[in-house]
Amino acid sequence: MAKGSHGSRQAAWEFFGAELKRRREDAAFTQVELGARVFVSGGYIGQFEQAIRKPQLDVAQRIDEVLQTGGFFERMWRKLIKDKRYAEYFEAAAELERLATDIFEYAPAVVPGLLQTPEYARAVFVASNPLATDEYIDELVRARMERVLLLKDATRPMYWGVLHETVLRIPVGGPDVMARQLDHIAAMVREHKVLVQVLPFAAGAHPEMGKMIWLMEFEDAPPTVYTEAVLSGNLLDDPAVVKRTRASYDLIRAAAKSPKATLTLLESAAKDHRRCVSST
Repeated sequence: MAKGSHGSRQAAWEFFGAELKRRREDAAFTQVELGARVFVSGGYIGQFEQAIRKPQLDVAQRIDEVLQTGGFFERMWRKLIKDKRYAEYFEAAAELERLATDIFEYAPAVVPGLLQTPEYARAVFVASNPLATDEYIDELVRARMERVLLLKDATRPMYWGVLHETVLRIPVGGPDVMARQLDHIAAMVREHKVLVQVLPFAAGAHPEMGKMIWLMEFEDAPPTVYTEAVLSGNLLDDPAVVKRTRASYDLIRAAAKSPKATLTLLESAAKDHRRCVSST
């Protein structure tokens, strides 16, 4: 999305927040009082009003009910939240990702989006959309690379990823693309932009086998877990769920190779893929 388009979208969300504040005050509710009625914290209401955080659809609907606004906030949400760069179920997670101070991720089969190269991302998108036009795939790759910029920013969040060894061995895009992908991850580790560990095949059974884990923590909001299934995703901030997920992640991290050993394995796996290139 062009910068001007992003600016227009942000201005629209600021209008959403300004209207929310105006109508809340007209109804004589404090942020805490409105939050209690729509089942979020008063701090969340303040972040909505400042366009720092965007409400989920069900929250916008409850705001309409409490403030008796005739569906105004739901209609605005449906108009503003549509972003063709991302699947609808991922849009809210993509917004929160930009606000996170810490991101913890476990990837059982695919290189996490924030660590992907353009060539790797393209191969993933083409595999899922074999009949799509080049223009459509290009737009998906651009959106993915825009997310990647998050880890290049000086104010980037602390990122800690655990990759199952499966991720290193599947030659996504072919062995040459895969080798360069692993080189890219290794370079990010050496440059101290990310922390990465690999959970080896030898680790055997582990918590949440086959399931991705994506935890996000924020400066002034509760931590959130994002989970994903076939064409669906969920943001979960129930404290008990987040605590249990964090415990599973910690167990996975404890079973993984050390960051130093992981770097060696990344380099070795890249060499293995290059041998496949040279042998063809």
